Amino acid sequence: MYLIDKLLVKGDSARRRLGQAFCLTLIAAMVSSISAQTQAAAGTIEGRVQSSNGQEAGVWVIAETDDLPTHFIKIVVTDAEGRFLLPELPDALYKVWIRGYGLSDSEPVSLRIGAAVTLQALVADTAAEAAQVYPANYWYSLLEVPAADNFPGTGEAGNGISTEMQSQAQWIDMTKQGCQLCHQLGNKLTRTLDHLSHLQLGSSVEAWNYRTAIGIRGAFMSGFAGRFGRERGMAMYADWTDRIAAGELPPVPPRPQGIERNVVLTLWDWGNESSYIHDEITTDKRNPMLNANGKVYGVDGGHGTLIELDTTTNAFRTIEIAVKDNADNPAVSRFATQFPVPSVFYGSEGLWTGPADPHNPMFDELGRIWMTTKVRGDILPAWCQQGSDNKFAQYYPSRRSDRQASYYDPATESFGLIDTCFATHHLQFAGDADRTLYFSGGGDILGWINTRLFDLTGDEQLSQGWCPMVVDTNGDGRITKPWNEPEGALRSQNEGGGGEKLADFDPSLDTRMSPGSYGIIVNQVDDVAWGGGTEFPGRIYRFDKGTNPPETCITEVYEVPVIDGEYEGFGPRGIDVDKNGIIWTALSGSSHLASFDRSKCKVLNGPATGDSQHCQEGWTLYEVPGPNLKGTEVKADFHYYNWVDNFNTLGLGENIPIATGSGSDSLQVLNPETGEWVVMRVPYPLGFYSRGLDGRIDDPDTGWKGRAVWANYGTNFNWHTEGGKGTTSKMVKFQIRTDPLAK
Repeated sequence: MYLIDKLLVKGDSARRRLGQAFCLTLIAAMVSSISAQTQAAAGTIEGRVQSSNGQEAGVWVIAETDDLPTHFIKIVVTDAEGRFLLPELPDALYKVWIRGYGLSDSEPVSLRIGAAVTLQALVADTAAEAAQVYPANYWYSLLEVPAADNFPGTGEAGNGISTEMQSQAQWIDMTKQGCQLCHQLGNKLTRTLDHLSHLQLGSSVEAWNYRTAIGIRGAFMSGFAGRFGRERGMAMYADWTDRIAAGELPPVPPRPQGIERNVVLTLWDWGNESSYIHDEITTDKRNPMLNANGKVYGVDGGHGTLIELDTTTNAFRTIEIAVKDNADNPAVSRFATQFPVPSVFYGSEGLWTGPADPHNPMFDELGRIWMTTKVRGDILPAWCQQGSDNKFAQYYPSRRSDRQASYYDPATESFGLIDTCFATHHLQFAGDADRTLYFSGGGDILGWINTRLFDLTGDEQLSQGWCPMVVDTNGDGRITKPWNEPEGALRSQNEGGGGEKLADFDPSLDTRMSPGSYGIIVNQVDDVAWGGGTEFPGRIYRFDKGTNPPETCITEVYEVPVIDGEYEGFGPRGIDVDKNGIIWTALSGSSHLASFDRSKCKVLNGPATGDSQHCQEGWTLYEVPGPNLKGTEVKADFHYYNWVDNFNTLGLGENIPIATGSGSDSLQVLNPETGEWVVMRVPYPLGFYSRGLDGRIDDPDTGWKGRAVWANYGTNFNWHTEGGKGTTSKMVKFQIRTDPLAK
């Protein structure tokens, strides 16, 4: 038989007392009826959800257990008749409960696989009670940014807005790309000030000034806060939390509809409570069947480790990432020392240690996991610098290299370490014979490693190269020295568009640009790299190293359209490409997924490219779902990155772009043909903040069971996640069934 602990109920209102009596009757009926039912298939728990309103459609049924080596969660959605089926459950005792918009969380029922039950949902007593489980972006939509006529800012002596803030759009971009890089805004911890009440700060503004200076990222947060015009920015956030404390509520999100009810989520805990697992990887982006049914990896940027999850045994292990043994290599990271304003939760404890500081992992076709990591300290090798006989240093000497490159080979459990002259951040493989690996993060240069040559020779210097990003603005089809230099490599912030700030621009010369170096991808059609920056309003670039770099390197730069002084979108962060060569980028500031089709461009080079607005016709923007920021037409969500499902790993087709709903506990899937969205929400624990994702096919012959997209909780601060201090990061597997009851 099945152990049934409790069937709800919270609170002591008259309705709840009646509900308790009803539940006691229901339990008795269930126990007798279950014995008469045909036992459900092994590995499943199924049934129905109902409330005083009747059958509850589009609510989540959550099963979790600690009986396995790591905490395990399975989540499904009820169908139109309130029915559910939890598939592929390992043998364990599960606590099964209900979460849904308009409901209060139910008390868990203890069940084993094979159970068939009716679960009683509890309608929330108040709108405020129901709103506690809304996604963070719904709460963040209550933020009221300064009105458009407040810009450009006139400084502290004027309206308090920094003179660097030229438009409301730029201000909004800062609230997202500046203030949400580490975690969500709108989650329970950030929309309240309760956890600071013991400090007896004088006002909400003072509390916000304090909270943006505390802990491991205090200096980072404080720096971005100051860019608004500090007091005006802090007043905005203080007003937001004050109104919420006074009872203001966000709009009601819709329950999952249509295909969204077919989503199956599987979650595993991994790492520890201070792990900062920036990204995960499951397979080679170019071959989704590589590493089929294999182990899943994540890079713990806080601790300098790889996390390896075995989903067959439901266990993970930690692998320390190797570094070179030299005197310049620091023993611990820069975050391990005490910080000026102690954390409310951890005091001055140095949570993040380990010199490797990994950021992004990527599989190669040999099954190795390549990463951007620190393999040495901060001293740049002489062969990277001016005066070297290295041809790339002679062409354009490097000035810094914050991270370098490494790989881990699971077959031998060994590391390879590669020093680089350029800084590294994200990384992507081309499909060429040299297995070229391109890197973002180099600032004004783009670097690569010929991994085939490195495997043959082990020679770091011989196997790498880099180039500055120079645009053919004189239109002769090639790059020649000398070129126009950007003034401090700064972007123009003038209304109406971009271009570089150039000193003494000469139209007869080419122009070096600094379009940003955050995301990176390689178009597999022609093996040319594309990237993008995070500056406002934002640009993407195409980088072709040619047949004889550095002399043959050439760059094209394309800015997000600005039409009649109006920003069509802003804030590109992530970047990917489909199998047809169409570039996709998540505009995290304006909350769009945008495509760019270079084949539509009438102009690729020449004088018109100097302002980067020469191919507005190449852009198509798709606005993401969700609420707008108060008083604006801009969505409240934030999108850290994006990815394109080129191989139908999710089951919705090829060339399907997906944005990370980093502010909305979700992955957001776009059908470019119809403009329709499928929102795959992670309702528990609240705080799903993904920085990236990938997809793997384990078995193409088993339908939805053999396909999945994977992402992880990538927040800097796990204690912001539902559950608070002690909560760990989690790995999430997303699958879409043929219907909500498919086994």
